[in-house]
Amino acid sequence: MSWWRIDADTLAGSRFVVSPLAEALAALKTLHRAGAAHPGEHRWLAAHLADYRDRLAGDPVTAALVGAALRPRWNATFLTPAPAPAPAAATGVGDGDPVFGDRTFAQELAQVRATPPAVVRADLVQALDGPLPPLLHRDDLADRAADLLQWVWTRTVRPSWPRRRRIIEADIVARTARLGRHGWAATLDGMRPGMRWLGQDRLQITGCDSPPLELSDAQLLFVPVTPAQSWLCWDVSAFDGPHPGPARSTRRYAVVYPCAGVLADGERRPGPSPLGALLGSARAELLTLLAAPKSTTQLVALTGRPLGAVGRHLRILHEAGLAQRRRAGRSVLYYRTAAGQVLVDAQPAGPDGR
Repeated sequence: MSWWRIDADTLAGSRFVVSPLAEALAALKTLHRAGAAHPGEHRWLAAHLADYRDRLAGDPVTAALVGAALRPRWNATFLTPAPAPAPAAATGVGDGDPVFGDRTFAQELAQVRATPPAVVRADLVQALDGPLPPLLHRDDLADRAADLLQWVWTRTVRPSWPRRRRIIEADIVARTARLGRHGWAATLDGMRPGMRWLGQDRLQITGCDSPPLELSDAQLLFVPVTPAQSWLCWDVSAFDGPHPGPARSTRRYAVVYPCAGVLADGERRPGPSPLGALLGSARAELLTLLAAPKSTTQLVALTGRPLGAVGRHLRILHEAGLAQRRRAGRSVLYYRTAAGQVLVDAQPAGPDGR
Protein backbone atom coordinates (compact mmCIF):
# COMPACT_ATOMS: atom_id res chain seq x y z
CA MET A 1 0.00 0.00 0.00
CA SER A 2 0.98 3.66 -0.32
CA TRP A 3 0.38 6.25 2.38
CA TRP A 4 0.88 9.93 3.09
CA ARG A 5 1.93 11.29 6.46
CA ILE A 6 -0.09 14.48 6.95
CA ASP A 7 0.77 16.82 9.79
CA ALA A 8 -2.00 18.39 11.89
CA ASP A 9 -1.69 21.86 10.34
CA THR A 10 -1.95 20.49 6.79
CA LEU A 11 -5.00 18.41 7.66
CA ALA A 12 -6.74 21.25 9.52
CA GLY A 13 -6.15 23.62 6.60
CA SER A 14 -7.31 21.21 3.87
CA ARG A 15 -9.97 22.38 1.43
CA PHE A 16 -12.69 21.06 -0.83
CA VAL A 17 -12.44 22.65 -4.28
CA VAL A 18 -14.75 22.64 -7.30
CA SER A 19 -12.61 22.17 -10.43
CA PRO A 20 -14.13 22.40 -13.93
CA LEU A 21 -10.86 21.07 -15.37
CA ALA A 22 -10.98 17.99 -13.11
CA GLU A 23 -14.57 17.38 -14.25
CA ALA A 24 -13.48 17.60 -17.90
CA LEU A 25 -10.53 15.30 -17.29
CA ALA A 26 -12.78 12.78 -15.51
CA ALA A 27 -15.05 12.89 -18.58
CA LEU A 28 -12.03 12.36 -20.85
CA LYS A 29 -10.92 9.35 -18.78
CA THR A 30 -14.44 7.89 -19.04
CA LEU A 31 -14.44 8.34 -22.81
CA HIS A 32 -10.92 6.92 -23.11
CA ARG A 33 -11.82 3.81 -21.11
CA ALA A 34 -15.29 3.51 -22.68
CA GLY A 35 -16.72 2.20 -19.42
CA ALA A 36 -19.60 3.47 -17.30
CA ALA A 37 -20.32 2.91 -13.61
CA HIS A 38 -24.07 3.60 -13.48
CA PRO A 39 -27.04 4.26 -15.80
CA GLY A 40 -26.42 8.00 -15.94
CA GLU A 41 -22.88 7.43 -17.21
CA HIS A 42 -24.13 4.83 -19.70
CA ARG A 43 -26.50 7.38 -21.22
CA TRP A 44 -23.80 10.05 -21.33
CA LEU A 45 -21.28 7.66 -22.88
CA ALA A 46 -23.76 6.50 -25.53
CA ALA A 47 -24.34 10.14 -26.49
CA HIS A 48 -20.67 11.12 -26.86
CA LEU A 49 -18.40 8.10 -27.41
CA ALA A 50 -18.78 7.92 -31.20
CA ASP A 51 -17.94 11.62 -31.62
CA TYR A 52 -14.92 11.22 -29.35
CA ARG A 53 -13.61 8.28 -31.37
CA ASP A 54 -14.17 10.19 -34.61
CA ARG A 55 -12.22 13.13 -33.12
CA LEU A 56 -9.22 10.91 -32.37
CA ALA A 57 -9.45 9.00 -35.65
CA GLY A 58 -8.89 12.30 -37.46
CA ASP A 59 -5.92 13.26 -35.24
CA PRO A 60 -3.50 10.34 -34.75
CA VAL A 61 -0.97 12.44 -32.82
CA THR A 62 -3.55 13.40 -30.19
CA ALA A 63 -4.79 9.80 -30.09
CA ALA A 64 -1.24 8.61 -29.34
CA LEU A 65 -0.85 11.39 -26.78
CA VAL A 66 -3.99 10.35 -24.86
CA GLY A 67 -2.94 6.71 -24.94
CA ALA A 68 0.45 7.61 -23.48
CA ALA A 69 -0.86 10.11 -20.91
CA LEU A 70 -3.71 8.08 -19.38
CA ARG A 71 -2.20 4.81 -18.20
CA PRO A 72 -3.86 2.24 -15.91
CA ARG A 73 -1.70 3.14 -12.90
CA TRP A 74 -0.33 6.60 -13.71
CA ASN A 75 -1.49 9.78 -15.44
CA ALA A 76 0.98 12.14 -17.10
CA THR A 77 1.45 14.76 -14.40
CA PHE A 78 1.18 17.83 -16.67
CA LEU A 79 -2.35 16.77 -17.62
CA THR A 80 -3.59 16.63 -14.01
CA PRO A 81 -2.47 19.80 -12.20
CA ALA A 82 -3.63 20.30 -8.63
CA PRO A 83 -6.41 22.91 -8.67
CA ALA A 84 -5.67 26.33 -7.24
CA PRO A 85 -8.58 27.53 -5.08
CA ALA A 86 -9.77 31.06 -5.69
CA PRO A 87 -8.25 33.30 -2.96
CA ALA A 88 -11.62 34.66 -1.87
CA ALA A 89 -12.90 31.12 -1.27
CA ALA A 90 -9.95 29.86 0.75
CA THR A 91 -11.76 28.49 3.78
CA GLY A 92 -10.50 25.48 5.68
CA VAL A 93 -12.79 22.48 6.12
CA GLY A 94 -11.34 22.08 9.57
CA ASP A 95 -13.63 24.98 10.52
CA GLY A 96 -16.61 23.14 9.05
CA ASP A 97 -17.01 25.50 6.07
CA PRO A 98 -16.98 23.87 2.62
CA VAL A 99 -15.28 25.66 -0.27
CA PHE A 100 -17.40 26.18 -3.36
CA GLY A 101 -15.28 28.87 -5.04
CA ASP A 102 -13.23 27.86 -8.07
CA ARG A 103 -11.26 29.18 -10.98
CA THR A 104 -12.84 29.10 -14.44
CA PHE A 105 -12.18 26.27 -16.86
CA ALA A 106 -10.19 28.63 -19.09
CA GLN A 107 -7.94 29.66 -16.18
CA GLU A 108 -7.26 26.04 -15.25
CA LEU A 109 -6.72 24.96 -18.84
CA ALA A 110 -4.11 27.69 -19.34
CA GLN A 111 -1.89 25.89 -16.82
CA VAL A 112 -1.94 22.73 -18.95
CA ARG A 113 -1.29 24.65 -22.16
CA ALA A 114 1.69 26.49 -20.64
CA THR A 115 3.59 23.29 -19.73
CA PRO A 116 7.11 23.37 -21.25
CA PRO A 117 7.66 20.72 -23.97
CA ALA A 118 10.51 19.05 -22.03
CA VAL A 119 8.25 18.59 -18.99
CA VAL A 120 5.46 17.12 -21.14
CA ARG A 121 7.82 14.57 -22.69
CA ALA A 122 9.32 13.62 -19.32
CA ASP A 123 5.85 13.13 -17.86
CA LEU A 124 4.85 10.90 -20.77
CA VAL A 125 8.00 8.80 -20.41
CA GLN A 126 7.16 8.28 -16.74
CA ALA A 127 3.54 7.40 -17.49
CA LEU A 128 4.63 4.91 -20.16
CA ASP A 129 7.50 3.60 -18.04
CA GLY A 130 9.40 3.39 -21.28
CA PRO A 131 10.57 5.37 -24.32
CA LEU A 132 8.40 7.92 -26.05
CA PRO A 133 6.91 6.78 -29.40
CA PRO A 134 8.44 8.60 -32.39
CA LEU A 135 5.07 10.21 -33.17
CA LEU A 136 5.27 12.12 -29.86
CA HIS A 137 8.74 13.62 -30.32
CA ARG A 138 7.36 17.11 -30.90
CA ASP A 139 6.87 20.40 -29.04
CA ASP A 140 3.12 20.99 -29.47
CA LEU A 141 1.84 18.22 -27.17
CA ALA A 142 0.65 20.55 -24.40
CA ASP A 143 -1.41 22.53 -26.91
CA ARG A 144 -2.89 19.33 -28.33
CA ALA A 145 -3.80 18.05 -24.88
CA ALA A 146 -5.42 21.40 -24.01
CA ASP A 147 -7.33 21.45 -27.30
CA LEU A 148 -8.74 17.98 -26.58
CA LEU A 149 -9.76 18.95 -23.04
CA GLN A 150 -11.43 22.06 -24.49
CA TRP A 151 -13.34 19.84 -26.92
CA VAL A 152 -14.44 17.47 -24.14
CA TRP A 153 -15.52 20.39 -21.95
CA THR A 154 -17.44 22.20 -24.69
CA ARG A 155 -19.16 19.17 -26.22
CA THR A 156 -19.78 16.87 -23.27
CA VAL A 157 -19.50 18.71 -19.93
CA ARG A 158 -20.44 22.38 -20.21
CA PRO A 159 -24.08 21.75 -21.31
CA SER A 160 -24.73 19.92 -18.02
CA TRP A 161 -22.28 21.84 -15.82
CA PRO A 162 -24.96 23.56 -13.65
CA ARG A 163 -26.40 20.16 -12.69
CA ARG A 164 -22.95 18.63 -12.24
CA ARG A 165 -21.93 21.51 -10.01
CA ARG A 166 -25.03 21.07 -7.83
CA ILE A 167 -24.12 17.39 -7.38
CA ILE A 168 -20.52 18.29 -6.52
CA GLU A 169 -21.60 20.92 -4.00
CA ALA A 170 -24.06 18.50 -2.39
CA ASP A 171 -21.25 15.97 -1.96
CA ILE A 172 -19.03 18.62 -0.36
CA VAL A 173 -21.77 19.62 2.06
CA ALA A 174 -22.42 15.99 3.00
CA ARG A 175 -18.73 15.29 3.63
CA THR A 176 -18.13 18.42 5.69
CA ALA A 177 -21.21 17.56 7.77
CA ARG A 178 -19.78 14.06 8.29
CA LEU A 179 -16.48 15.60 9.30
CA GLY A 180 -18.21 17.66 11.98
CA ARG A 181 -20.08 14.63 13.33
CA HIS A 182 -17.61 11.77 12.99
CA GLY A 183 -14.13 13.18 12.28
CA TRP A 184 -11.54 12.61 9.57
CA ALA A 185 -11.53 8.80 9.58
CA ALA A 186 -15.21 8.57 8.62
CA THR A 187 -14.87 11.42 6.11
CA LEU A 188 -11.85 10.03 4.25
CA ASP A 189 -12.47 6.27 4.41
CA GLY A 190 -13.71 5.06 1.06
CA MET A 191 -13.40 8.47 -0.62
CA ARG A 192 -11.51 6.69 -3.41
CA PRO A 193 -10.63 2.99 -3.90
CA GLY A 194 -8.02 1.87 -1.37
CA MET A 195 -8.16 5.09 0.66
CA ARG A 196 -8.60 5.04 4.44
CA TRP A 197 -7.35 6.82 7.55
CA LEU A 198 -4.74 4.72 9.36
CA GLY A 199 -4.34 6.97 12.39
CA GLN A 200 -1.12 8.53 13.69
CA ASP A 201 -1.19 11.17 10.92
CA ARG A 202 -1.18 8.50 8.21
CA LEU A 203 -3.59 8.39 5.27
CA GLN A 204 -3.53 5.27 3.10
CA ILE A 205 -3.94 6.79 -0.32
CA THR A 206 -3.96 3.70 -2.54
CA GLY A 207 -3.65 -0.06 -2.34
CA CYS A 208 -0.65 -0.02 -4.70
CA ASP A 209 2.87 -0.20 -3.30
CA SER A 210 4.92 2.99 -3.50
CA PRO A 211 7.12 4.94 -1.08
CA PRO A 212 5.36 6.97 1.66
CA LEU A 213 5.12 10.72 1.19
CA GLU A 214 5.48 13.40 3.86
CA LEU A 215 3.00 16.27 3.58
CA SER A 216 4.31 18.95 5.90
CA ASP A 217 3.60 22.67 5.54
CA ALA A 218 1.55 21.77 2.45
CA GLN A 219 -1.90 22.49 1.06
CA LEU A 220 -4.15 19.43 0.76
CA LEU A 221 -7.19 19.62 -1.52
CA PHE A 222 -10.14 17.28 -2.02
CA VAL A 223 -11.77 17.58 -5.45
CA PRO A 224 -15.07 15.79 -6.18
CA VAL A 225 -16.09 14.91 -9.74
CA THR A 226 -19.34 13.38 -10.97
CA PRO A 227 -17.88 10.60 -13.21
CA ALA A 228 -16.69 7.48 -11.40
CA GLN A 229 -13.01 8.42 -11.76
CA SER A 230 -10.28 9.11 -9.23
CA TRP A 231 -6.62 10.14 -9.24
CA LEU A 232 -3.94 11.94 -7.23
CA CYS A 233 -2.21 15.10 -8.39
CA TRP A 234 0.19 17.76 -7.22
CA ASP A 235 1.91 20.95 -8.28
CA VAL A 236 5.09 20.33 -10.20
CA SER A 237 6.99 23.59 -10.28
CA ALA A 238 10.29 21.75 -10.52
CA PHE A 239 11.44 18.18 -11.03
CA ASP A 240 14.66 16.22 -10.69
CA GLY A 241 15.87 13.92 -13.43
CA PRO A 242 13.84 12.20 -16.14
CA HIS A 243 11.05 10.92 -13.82
CA PRO A 244 9.12 13.85 -12.37
CA GLY A 245 7.12 13.32 -9.21
CA PRO A 246 6.15 15.40 -6.21
CA ALA A 247 9.18 17.69 -6.08
CA ARG A 248 10.67 19.01 -2.86
CA SER A 249 9.30 22.45 -3.73
CA THR A 250 5.78 21.11 -4.18
CA ARG A 251 3.31 22.54 -1.72
CA ARG A 252 -0.12 21.64 -3.14
CA TYR A 253 -1.52 18.09 -3.34
CA ALA A 254 -4.99 16.97 -4.36
CA VAL A 255 -7.16 13.87 -4.12
CA VAL A 256 -9.73 13.76 -6.94
CA TYR A 257 -12.57 11.43 -6.02
CA PRO A 258 -16.03 10.45 -7.37
CA CYS A 259 -19.13 11.93 -5.77
CA ALA A 260 -20.84 9.49 -3.46
CA GLY A 261 -23.59 7.05 -4.34
CA VAL A 262 -26.90 8.24 -5.67
CA LEU A 263 -25.66 11.83 -6.05
CA ALA A 264 -23.76 10.78 -9.17
CA ASP A 265 -26.51 8.68 -10.74
CA GLY A 266 -27.91 10.29 -13.83
CA GLU A 267 -30.21 13.26 -14.21
CA ARG A 268 -32.25 14.64 -11.34
CA ARG A 269 -35.76 13.18 -11.52
CA PRO A 270 -38.96 14.80 -10.27
CA GLY A 271 -40.90 13.23 -7.45
CA PRO A 272 -43.41 10.49 -8.35
CA SER A 273 -46.36 11.92 -10.28
CA PRO A 274 -49.16 10.83 -7.89
CA LEU A 275 -47.17 12.16 -4.95
CA GLY A 276 -46.61 15.40 -6.83
CA ALA A 277 -50.33 15.73 -7.44
CA LEU A 278 -50.95 15.28 -3.72
CA LEU A 279 -48.17 17.46 -2.26
CA GLY A 280 -47.01 19.61 -5.16
CA SER A 281 -43.99 18.71 -7.29
CA ALA A 282 -41.43 20.59 -5.17
CA ARG A 283 -42.50 19.03 -1.86
CA ALA A 284 -42.78 15.58 -3.47
CA GLU A 285 -39.23 15.90 -4.78
CA LEU A 286 -37.91 16.97 -1.39
CA LEU A 287 -39.70 14.16 0.41
CA THR A 288 -38.28 11.66 -2.09
CA LEU A 289 -34.76 12.97 -1.44
CA LEU A 290 -35.09 12.59 2.33
CA ALA A 291 -34.43 8.84 2.38
CA ALA A 292 -31.24 9.79 4.26
CA PRO A 293 -30.91 12.91 6.44
CA LYS A 294 -29.96 16.02 4.48
CA SER A 295 -29.42 19.66 5.32
CA THR A 296 -31.19 22.56 3.64
CA THR A 297 -27.93 23.42 1.88
CA GLN A 298 -27.63 19.90 0.47
CA LEU A 299 -31.22 20.00 -0.78
CA VAL A 300 -30.63 23.38 -2.44
CA ALA A 301 -27.56 21.94 -4.19
CA LEU A 302 -29.41 18.78 -5.28
CA THR A 303 -32.58 20.44 -6.53
CA GLY A 304 -31.31 23.79 -7.77
CA ARG A 305 -34.24 25.49 -6.03
CA PRO A 306 -33.79 28.78 -4.10
CA LEU A 307 -32.89 28.49 -0.42
CA GLY A 308 -36.04 30.31 0.69
CA ALA A 309 -38.30 28.03 -1.34
CA VAL A 310 -36.64 24.87 -0.03
CA GLY A 311 -36.95 26.18 3.53
CA ARG A 312 -40.67 26.89 3.10
CA HIS A 313 -41.40 23.46 1.62
CA LEU A 314 -39.45 21.73 4.41
CA ARG A 315 -41.40 23.67 7.01
CA ILE A 316 -44.69 22.53 5.47
CA LEU A 317 -43.50 18.89 5.33
CA HIS A 318 -42.44 19.17 8.97
CA GLU A 319 -45.73 20.71 10.09
CA ALA A 320 -47.64 17.98 8.21
CA GLY A 321 -45.71 15.28 10.08
CA LEU A 322 -44.03 13.95 6.92
CA ALA A 323 -40.51 15.12 7.78
CA GLN A 324 -38.62 15.48 11.03
CA ARG A 325 -35.50 17.46 11.81
CA ARG A 326 -32.57 17.22 14.19
CA ARG A 327 -29.46 19.26 14.82
CA ALA A 328 -26.02 17.84 13.96
CA GLY A 329 -23.27 20.27 14.93
CA ARG A 330 -24.01 23.52 13.12
CA SER A 331 -26.39 21.89 10.64
CA VAL A 332 -30.08 21.00 10.85
CA LEU A 333 -30.80 17.72 9.08
CA TYR A 334 -34.23 16.75 7.71
CA TYR A 335 -35.41 13.18 7.21
CA ARG A 336 -38.64 11.34 6.44
CA THR A 337 -40.95 10.29 9.25
CA ALA A 338 -42.77 6.97 9.24
CA ALA A 339 -45.79 8.75 7.73
CA GLY A 340 -43.62 10.24 4.99
CA GLN A 341 -42.12 6.85 4.27
CA VAL A 342 -45.60 5.34 3.89
CA LEU A 343 -46.46 7.95 1.26
CA VAL A 344 -43.26 7.33 -0.72
CA ASP A 345 -43.62 3.54 -0.50
CA ALA A 346 -47.24 3.72 -1.68
CA GLN A 347 -46.25 5.15 -5.06
CA PRO A 348 -46.78 2.74 -7.98
CA ALA A 349 -43.80 1.63 -10.02
CA GLY A 350 -43.65 2.46 -13.69
CA PRO A 351 -44.03 5.58 -15.83
CA ASP A 352 -46.54 7.27 -13.53
CA GLY A 353 -44.69 6.51 -10.30
CA ARG A 354 -40.99 6.41 -10.75
